[in-house]
Amino acid sequence: MFPMVTGFMSYGQQTIRAARYIGQSFIITLSHTNRLPVTIHYPYEKSITSERFRGRIHFEFDKCIACEVCVRVCPIDLPVVDWRFEKDIKKKQLLNYSIDFGVCIFCGNCVEYCPTNCLSMTEEYELSTYDRHELNYNQIALSRLPISIIGDYTIQTIMDSTQRKMDKEKSWNSRTITDY
Repeated sequence: MFPMVTGFMSYGQQTIRAARYIGQSFIITLSHTNRLPVTIHYPYEKSITSERFRGRIHFEFDKCIACEVCVRVCPIDLPVVDWRFEKDIKKKQLLNYSIDFGVCIFCGNCVEYCPTNCLSMTEEYELSTYDRHELNYNQIALSRLPISIIGDYTIQTIMDSTQRKMDKEKSWNSRTITDY
């Protein structure tokens, strides 16, 4: 008879534990009901990227000295730098510079280690194409600056949730008693 009593006690403890877990999950579910939706209607609404976002690489042809530091620090040896040595001025002359964004891992090493700062990261993240060969950018395509999301009047920008809450609190605090 003693094992039967301990079995009922074990069953009761398991039932209480299961009820506690169900109650905790229900509380978590209820806490999420007061949150704002995070759905973004992509082509018409875009989120603003963070300040240190690593998007498409921008290249300035005139600043480049063809030192190939970007190729040496790249983990996959991705940038292709074509140059020739000018004997009369004793310097390298850059002929062609290209990056294949289909292979690029956007680590930012090339931008960080460039001695002349001719490379920089942009906020452009829309690089999808139907043909992967279109992702091979030469110096002309790399020098093109992207259109800023904030400056595009056809797109509604979505700020992050913390900034949205701060704006909501400011508008709530700026109301006076006569507004009610």
